[in-house]
Amino acid sequence: MFDIVNNFDFSVLDAIYSGLRSQWLDPVMAGLSYFASNGIGWFILSLLLLIPRKTRIAGAIALSAMLIGVVSGEIIAKNLICRIRPYHIYEEFHGEAMPFVLNAGAEKGYSFPSGHTTCSFACAVAYFKINRKVGVVTLIIASLIGFSRLYNYVHFPTDVFAGVLWGIASGLLALWIFKKFSLERKMGDNYGKT
Repeated sequence: MFDIVNNFDFSVLDAIYSGLRSQWLDPVMAGLSYFASNGIGWFILSLLLLIPRKTRIAGAIALSAMLIGVVSGEIIAKNLICRIRPYHIYEEFHGEAMPFVLNAGAEKGYSFPSGHTTCSFACAVAYFKINRKVGVVTLIIASLIGFSRLYNYVHFPTDVFAGVLWGIASGLLALWIFKKFSLERKMGDNYGKT
């Protein structure tokens, strides 16, 4: 079973490398990954959303969603599953050294699930529930960030897919908590208005 997953994952990564890698896309994909590195870009954006009263709930839910995703995905799941990143086992799988340099550099830690993707989708789901137009834009950005992790060869497709699901679940859980405990009313926002 694990061999089937690895074969699928590497076939997708190799197709991206051979079919899509280009000099103009390299900095774009590196930039997308850097924006979501350790959730910093989303964290700063969500903090800024806490300032105006109109967007405060979106920032608070997004920060809560990221916290749920980081604790459950980065701290718990990654250290239980301990999946090695693709560039660490490329030579073993392909029988040859990698013919390319990592676009955005090596990453620390384990591979499953993708933390960049988890944080991105957690925030995007929170933003989408608050404002659909903003949500659509952030879902597109989150998808591009997930793709950048494949393009940069630092995650397997199954890591990114798990990150999408993990992020959506984290965002929905944060939304449920805020509704359950009426936190949006306590914050005095226009929750749910688009």
